[in-house]
Amino acid sequence: MIVRFRRTAVFVAAVALVAGCTTKNSNDTGGATAGDDASTSTSSGPVTLKDGSKVKLALIPGGAHPYFQPWKTTGQQDKTEFKLGDVTFNETGEWDQGKQNNVINSLAAQGYNAFGIFGVSPTDINSTFEDLKAKGFAVGSLASCPAGDTNSADFCLSTDVETAAYKATKATIEAIGGSGTIVHLTGNNVDSNTQRRIAGVKKAIAETNGKVTELPVITDIDKDLSTAQKAVADLLASKGKDIKGIVTTAYNPAVAAADGVASSKLPIKVVAIDDDAKILAGIKSGGVAATVTQNPVGQAYVGGWLLALLQSKQCTMKDPGVIVDSGSFVVTKANVDTYDQERQAKTKELQTEFVKHLSCQ
Repeated sequence: MIVRFRRTAVFVAAVALVAGCTTKNSNDTGGATAGDDASTSTSSGPVTLKDGSKVKLALIPGGAHPYFQPWKTTGQQDKTEFKLGDVTFNETGEWDQGKQNNVINSLAAQGYNAFGIFGVSPTDINSTFEDLKAKGFAVGSLASCPAGDTNSADFCLSTDVETAAYKATKATIEAIGGSGTIVHLTGNNVDSNTQRRIAGVKKAIAETNGKVTELPVITDIDKDLSTAQKAVADLLASKGKDIKGIVTTAYNPAVAAADGVASSKLPIKVVAIDDDAKILAGIKSGGVAATVTQNPVGQAYVGGWLLALLQSKQCTMKDPGVIVDSGSFVVTKANVDTYDQERQAKTKELQTEFVKHLSCQ
């Protein structure tokens, strides 16, 4: 993208936002090379954490959602690999900013001092970040960035959602043979992330010079799976015979579209978001043309590593609030068994990229 965009939706939309936040490519931000300040960096780039024993890391989504489950297991990897004092994963915020703040405050009172947070309310989360920073804690905004032009966390590591939507639409266009009608299914319409996804879809369609046309975007259907299923059923009943492709840029619509098209037996190509087991099975069977996966593992692994470096005082940020794209990856039948290798490589690149934004002892 690679322009800075932020979310403006209120917290009630947050459950629909976990397909990621818009980001600014860190390559657009000035910074020295790893060798300038990161004296403890290895030959491969990342800084080696000297002592994480006093770091207690908390990974805190806005609430329960399948997207965040890799954070739980990756947090334990962080604890073992970086020898951290403790790691917890807490998803009990119930998509309410006040409740999430209570969770954060409770964990701080228990001695947790490094926080990776998906803020429920992008318009309010900076005040939470500022409170934590004032107490001397390291804070990372993970999988989302605050609304507006300011990120009060030490950094934001999140998906560039416009680019991910563009990739998904390009895959849809390829799947339908370069011409025909497609429809876009997505999340909350008032959220700026949704608008960036819509822009990414429209950009790809515009590049076809009229060969591909789009039905009106269907928004506000990522609240839960039943909402998405009803929307897909209604769409297929009314327009199914006119549609050649469906591009989905939110989790529940992706699963609903894959199931709905399979049940209807209509010759519609579905391109999904994320790597739900049903989606991957659909790609292997041919029922789903492609999906665009994100990098929640990388967010938790690199975020945990970076927060430990900051909280241990081994490093400081040269560019406080820097925004880095955690990556998105097109998965088709050709690479469904190997795509995670690309994602793992991106995670290593993220560590090297962040070194440019660090000043280390």
